[in-house]
Amino acid sequence: MQRHRTAILGAAIALTSFLAVGAGAAAGAAGAADSYGSPAMHSSSTPTTKPVIRLQGFAKSPTVRTAETTVNGKMETILVDTQDLPLYYYPADTAKKSLVSGELARLWPPLLSAKPTSSGTQGKLTALKVAAGHQVTYNGHFLYTFIEDSPGHVTGQGVSNFSVATPRLKEIGSATKVATTAPAVSSGGGYGY
Repeated sequence: MQRHRTAILGAAIALTSFLAVGAGAAAGAAGAADSYGSPAMHSSSTPTTKPVIRLQGFAKSPTVRTAETTVNGKMETILVDTQDLPLYYYPADTAKKSLVSGELARLWPPLLSAKPTSSGTQGKLTALKVAAGHQVTYNGHFLYTFIEDSPGHVTGQGVSNFSVATPRLKEIGSATKVATTAPAVSSGGGYGY
């Protein structure tokens, strides 16, 4: 656990340093294009002393996409975010309100994006205004990540009654909510709220 937190902290520091160095280099190139073909971190064509970092142009990955991974010992196609983290939904949520708050929200951070995009899905992707920003929904279900997960590894299936989101997740309010694997039996990891 400590090693995992140290690795995350190191990655965050490296990313911050990378962005700071990249922003400084881009500030000197007025009107130039970045590696994605977008105007280089400027809000206008004249040089500025404070570069504007546009993270939306930084990542070309869709907000939500599909990926193959193992869920309860079986290969499944699931929904993941831009960092390949598995996405989950909370069955108690309604189409208009997330019921995840407090300690539960700390363990299950919402997927936020004002203008979500998707790849490999056929469901309806939207964003609803919540206290933390614009939370992404898939077929009306609010989407979350789990703090114990790592890219491509599902560890939150069934924890705190959350379920892995799949492309087959039925629209909220339909007779059959989900066509996915059954929740795993809790391993007693201390998150069984």
